[in-house]
Amino acid sequence: MKKHMAVIVGASHAAAQLSTSLRQEGWGGDIMMIGDESYLPYHRPPLSKTFLSGDKSVDELLIRPAAFYAKNDIQFRQGCVTAIDRKRQTLLLSDGDELSYDKLALCLGARVRKISIPGHELSGVHYLRDMADAEGIKNQVGKAKHAVIIGGGYIGLETAAALRRQGIAVVVLEMAERILQRVTAPELSEFYTRIHAEEGVTIHTGVSIKAIEGSTHVERVSCANGLIFKADLVIVGVGVIPNVELADAAGIVVDNGIVVDFYCRTNDTNIVAAGDCTNHLNIHYNRRIRLESVANASEQAKVAAASLCGLSKKYETLPWFWSDQYDLKLQIAGLSHGYNQVIIRGNIHTGRSFAAFYFHNGQLIAADCVNRPQEFMLSKKIIAEKIAVNPTELADESIPVKEFL
Repeated sequence: MKKHMAVIVGASHAAAQLSTSLRQEGWGGDIMMIGDESYLPYHRPPLSKTFLSGDKSVDELLIRPAAFYAKNDIQFRQGCVTAIDRKRQTLLLSDGDELSYDKLALCLGARVRKISIPGHELSGVHYLRDMADAEGIKNQVGKAKHAVIIGGGYIGLETAAALRRQGIAVVVLEMAERILQRVTAPELSEFYTRIHAEEGVTIHTGVSIKAIEGSTHVERVSCANGLIFKADLVIVGVGVIPNVELADAAGIVVDNGIVVDFYCRTNDTNIVAAGDCTNHLNIHYNRRIRLESVANASEQAKVAAASLCGLSKKYETLPWFWSDQYDLKLQIAGLSHGYNQVIIRGNIHTGRSFAAFYFHNGQLIAADCVNRPQEFMLSKKIIAEKIAVNPTELADESIPVKEFL
């Protein structure tokens, strides 16, 4: 009797978890993972943190060793899927091969948003999304003296911290009026502006880049306001775009991501999707969202694997994220979009440890916790279970965290 084949397109965090969960949920058929890089799935967050600093090697970044996939009979194939034929249940690969599937999982991730300003193609201009990007930057770090980072989001700031640790002069250029404007409150932006200034990073906000200049290798970056910055290394971090084209061309519903239900199913009963490429209805915020986070990718993958095995596990995870910069671990619980009150626990102006709680009409909806693991765990529980808390008491550090539970 022919074994059923489950194919996972992508070799991301979601793919690593999905292949594992398929076996755990009892999938007895074949499992094939197709990735466009030569590596098995690896941890991506450290690329802008410990890997750039030289603290981690490629092998140390693998989510699971090769032996794990061999033991669980999970095949890995390097390749690029160019088309899905849903009627025939086949995949076309860029090398002309065709592959049949019984069940299909799309873990397509996202790609960096590219810039098109003059000089963007010069040597020394980098993005940071995958291993090749990180290796390219790492190869230049030893020689670089002046780095300009375009984009003041988490990737840009984490990269700035990693480069400062290696003694490189760093300038961050952000088009918005403050760093982290898209993702957090002004209080957090002010805090990280102060921290980076203390660490020797120069931040300019409200600036647009006119050109990246140099003969063959980057030498400087000029701005529309006349400012010019010396640079032998430029790193661009201006967001990502979900990889939905493959799904869209196959008639799978797409809307700022591949649209999935609570069980990570697409509009095709044989196809699920998980990770950065998906758009789901979040039960905690009652709205459709697309999340770029490892936690979301892993949890969705578990749900998607269950669905492929004919089981019903609902996706109910509260969104959470983290960012490491210098000696600071920021842990974020929930989504702060729509807040109308911010309460701070700790000193945000001079210290390096505090929690910012975001309320909407008296209900806690999110928290940013810097070096505050207890407040982070507390916030996750309060938000997920909609526990009523007094904002004023939450700000009072004389009341121990555990008393709120």
